[in-house]
Amino acid sequence: MMSEPTDGFQRTILPYNLFPRASRTARRGWNHMSDLPSILLAASEVVGFAKTGGLADVAGYLPLALARLGHPVAVIMPLYRSVRNGKEPIHTTEHILGVPLGRTILPCRLWRSELPESNIPVFLIENADFFERDNPERGLGIYQRSTPDGRKTDYPDNCARFVFFSRAVMEAAPYVGFAPDILHANDWQTALIPAYLRELYRHRPDYRRMRTLFTIHNIAFQGAYPHDLFHLTGLDFRIYNPHQLEFYGQFNSLKGGLVFSDWVNTVSPTYANEIRTPAFGCGMEGVLTERRDRLSGIVNGVDYDTWNTATDEHLAMNFTSENVVEGKAVCKADLQARFGLPHEARVPMLGMIARLTDQKGVDLVVKAADEMLKLPVQIVILGEGDPGWHAKLHAIRERYPKQVGLLIGFDEVLAHKIEAGSDLYLMPSQFEPSGLNQLYSLRYGTPPIVRTTGGLADTILDTTEESLLNSEPTGFRFQAYTPQALAGTVRWATHLYHERPETFLRIIRNGMKADWSWDRAALGYHKIYGRLVSERDGRRFAESA
Repeated sequence: MMSEPTDGFQRTILPYNLFPRASRTARRGWNHMSDLPSILLAASEVVGFAKTGGLADVAGYLPLALARLGHPVAVIMPLYRSVRNGKEPIHTTEHILGVPLGRTILPCRLWRSELPESNIPVFLIENADFFERDNPERGLGIYQRSTPDGRKTDYPDNCARFVFFSRAVMEAAPYVGFAPDILHANDWQTALIPAYLRELYRHRPDYRRMRTLFTIHNIAFQGAYPHDLFHLTGLDFRIYNPHQLEFYGQFNSLKGGLVFSDWVNTVSPTYANEIRTPAFGCGMEGVLTERRDRLSGIVNGVDYDTWNTATDEHLAMNFTSENVVEGKAVCKADLQARFGLPHEARVPMLGMIARLTDQKGVDLVVKAADEMLKLPVQIVILGEGDPGWHAKLHAIRERYPKQVGLLIGFDEVLAHKIEAGSDLYLMPSQFEPSGLNQLYSLRYGTPPIVRTTGGLADTILDTTEESLLNSEPTGFRFQAYTPQALAGTVRWATHLYHERPETFLRIIRNGMKADWSWDRAALGYHKIYGRLVSERDGRRFAESA
């Protein structure tokens, strides 16, 4: 055994012959518990274990909904420090894998847990050097670390970390308790899985029937690295070319998922169209246009057990659509008290919970603040991000201390209070692949004000005089990415709030009855999985669950 430094981190490297493969009989603990396709979902974060964004929600809640449909399903993720120290118990398995990384083999013990309050297995890839460095008290996350000035920077060995994880998923696949029909990879951290299956594993008996789905959660993050790190993948250099894994002189992980997967999907139909354009494709629009017949979009879901106004223990008063007026009035007073704002029952409250970055439209909020605050409104904002935006929001708070509440950071309890206590929800994103907060807002009786992009366009029906006559609008939309468009939409929404309260109540109730559950989302994935397996088997797939 020996160690050598890689990007400043120590790695334990062992020779191949320390890891003899288990016999096929030992590996085949597989059996189908269902006629539906079996799924192994790979993700770098899973709610209940580790979370930085919406990917974790998909990886945690979608498997539960798939299981309710009857799919055998398991999840696989890295064993981070936060997972080892977390609430969910973890257990060792008997499996120690040898995972190739470049010309070396790294040891990997496979651990197991379950998704919270379920028996759905979560398999955990152990490598302490790669994954057990996260420590929020020291500014260390699962992908990034904080610099002394508050900025976040990627770990220098992220390429090696997630190349290793993707290859470990392939090595672990025979040990998950069933034969996966579908390897479902998510975002750049697992995007090499389809390439590995096609290039290195397809010839093996255990892998011949597997098919791949690759889900894009945010195409702006691609895992692109210098070409001299390509050797870490162990893939043949012939696929390092502009049609496959090369992208403007770099090795691009995400491109592997786009090119090699059997199907590509993303997290809303509108985003699936947007990413085939130069404005949203981040350089991948050509690849995605070539694969447009294998590209689809499914809006993410909401866990309505967690986001339920009737049972939410964080609220000052629980309510349903029947007593929403009374319930929101109590929750609004509680929210005003929490932020030290005057108790003004008939002044509309605008809430916003977001990463404070350009993507989330914080620049529009800052630029439109003076115009919006000429109206009789209050605004409360919860989030963190770029320190420059922190300073600008603090300045607005100082100019309007009786109208603006601000908390830099994140507080889960306060997030629920903002959703319930606000009258309108601000989500003016520059782009938004799917979005979750607008869905929470609908269920919490808080009509969203959104820009018409991505999942926001797919989930919010705009309130116009025409839609009020012909349909059931659920919020307010604007198209132009300008502070004037945002301020104008706020003006229209608050006009209805003040002058047409019955119409505003109708909009609230329309949103509260909308179904954006994970069960709805799972049906979309069920159809993709079934199509891939039916193509494999040369038969027609029945779409009904």
